[in-house]
Amino acid sequence: MRDAQGEPIVGATVSVVGQEIAFTRVVMADSKGAFAVGDLAPGNYKVTIDTEDSRDRPVLVDVSLGAGERRELPIIGARVASSRTTVDVNARPGEIAEAQLKQQETQRLLGIVPNFYSSYIWNAAPMNSRQKFMLTLRSNTDPFNFLLVATLAGLEQKHDTFPGYGQGGEGYAKRFAAAYTDTMVSKMVSRAILPSILHQDPRYFYRGSGSVRTRIIYALTSAVICRGDNGRLQPNYSQVLGSFAATGIANLYRAPGDRTASLTLRNGLAMTASAAVQNLIREFVSRKLTPNVPAFANGKP
Repeated sequence: MRDAQGEPIVGATVSVVGQEIAFTRVVMADSKGAFAVGDLAPGNYKVTIDTEDSRDRPVLVDVSLGAGERRELPIIGARVASSRTTVDVNARPGEIAEAQLKQQETQRLLGIVPNFYSSYIWNAAPMNSRQKFMLTLRSNTDPFNFLLVATLAGLEQKHDTFPGYGQGGEGYAKRFAAAYTDTMVSKMVSRAILPSILHQDPRYFYRGSGSVRTRIIYALTSAVICRGDNGRLQPNYSQVLGSFAATGIANLYRAPGDRTASLTLRNGLAMTASAAVQNLIREFVSRKLTPNVPAFANGKP
């Protein structure tokens, strides 16, 4: 920071307050009039600069702050009578969501297993339809997903699951193709198509606060209750209907002998129960094992 004559403003108190998240940081300008604030989430911030006496007012600057982005604000003042000035750092909701998603896509348990659908920012910006589809595509094409599908197909081959596919190389290829299609269809329907139509958020929002009992109930019920794009809680039609729709679609490429109503119902219920178990892991385990979660992202304030 410099005054109208180009001299550094030394000792100014700079307060940075997040507008969407609980974030407050106070720093002092150094001997060169400079200050730095790190670990900022993408979004909107109010920067308040106080000086000891009436100083020059800095120029107001609009800044869109993205994930991992660093900005330098060349603040140069103009003479005014007040010793307080504010700078609003603004980003549009779509830009905020985009930056938050880029950060989410770096989240991996132990640096390996994708953890893309966990939001550790409690009031994260809602995703638009394009972002929901892109996140699903990113998840479906991740190398770990192919490894997981290959392992599942191998286990099915070993236990002769879906015997209509047969054995040998051809049987394994059919099981791999079917398992990958199951995964792709399930995610596409429950995390992209239905969430876009119903305006629901497919992510799990880490709570991280409250009693253990409260967090367990929250994690389990999140399989059937979700956050809408409007921020309100609503029945998780995307997850529940998506699970049964995916198992029903699977009948189109199963061997005739493996197409049964009971199997479809059982698989749909199993997918819903699996989502609840995954939520428990996300709530109590995943954050500790995910190295790229920002320090400010601690769930519900």
